[in-house]
Amino acid sequence: MSLGTILIILLILMLVGALPRWPHSVSWGYLPSGALGTILIVLVILLLMGRL
Repeated sequence: MSLGTILIILLILMLVGALPRWPHSVSWGYLPSGALGTILIVLVILLLMGRL
């Protein structure tokens, strides 16, 4: 598998994990989705620069 495929799979898993659907994650606030957004922005910038 290529690096891009692995990153897409990881991104999808992180998106599912960031959803506040479980009772224990109600108090987390915006932390999971904020961290995921930051990682996504970094990946998009790397893709646009041709480094990934």
